Amino acid sequence: MHRPEAIWQGAISGVEHWTRKPDGARLFLWNKCAGDPAATRGTLLFVHGSSMASQPTFDLQVAGRPESSAMDYFAARGFDTWCVDMEGYGRSEKSRDNNAPIAQGADDCKAAADYIASLRGPRRLLVYGISSGALRAALFAQLHPERVGRLALDAMVWTGADSPTLTERRKRLAEFRTKNRRPMDKAFVYSIFNRDHPGTAEDRVIEAFADAILSLDDSVPTGTYVDMCANLPLVEPERIAAPTIIMRGQWDGIASFDDLIAFFGRLPNPDKQFAVMPGISHASFQQKNYMLVYHILHGFFSQPEPVYRG
Repeated sequence: MHRPEAIWQGAISGVEHWTRKPDGARLFLWNKCAGDPAATRGTLLFVHGSSMASQPTFDLQVAGRPESSAMDYFAARGFDTWCVDMEGYGRSEKSRDNNAPIAQGADDCKAAADYIASLRGPRRLLVYGISSGALRAALFAQLHPERVGRLALDAMVWTGADSPTLTERRKRLAEFRTKNRRPMDKAFVYSIFNRDHPGTAEDRVIEAFADAILSLDDSVPTGTYVDMCANLPLVEPERIAAPTIIMRGQWDGIASFDDLIAFFGRLPNPDKQFAVMPGISHASFQQKNYMLVYHILHGFFSQPEPVYRG
């Protein structure tokens, strides 16, 4: 297997950060970098999905699983990596009376970007979002094009047409609308990996993932579920200016190929890619083929800018 050479030889350090949104809500950020942040190849912001906070998703440590942490992988290859807990998740604010919808998540991305810029300068971010995190990231890029240098959307959905996962989820839409939070347990985490194509992830990884999620949250907000079941589309692809990659797992049930191809065709920047990831269902970084996912993402984020545009 080809692996890009690590350009930093020093230890990767992790540092927690905190910021507040303009409305006062407190957000937790986690940063991992090797060497001098000013000399990195880019600043990468990871945006998590509906059912887990950021560190379990992007900095999962599993013994015997090489480079299990996506943050460690990209930090070792010269990137300044960040993740943020959306309001209502993990270590961020949970006390306010809201269900943390997609639009609020886009605002959380903006607050995180503002904080990172205050430390690192105004360099445009490399942004990766997964599942509802892809919607948050896409809406952030749509609303604040000056902040995003490259955009990766994994397990994305646009209109929701012909989505097996959302068809099943809509059966509980009335329930989700009655409350701000839904309970989280280990059985639900296992269902993420079993609903589309069982066997794509190792049980020991799912177990570690579930333990990391539940150490932070025994419930999560309902807003993204309501939005994805009832309010799509939330993003206008024609207004996303950044170079963009759509990453779709072979067996992911959140969006049909036709839905994503239609979205892809409307992206205005010719610097765009559509990647199908074989052997992948929904939670890409926790799959058996996770190194393939890293390779695709690394290639996109390290791609040279075009020198001729015609």
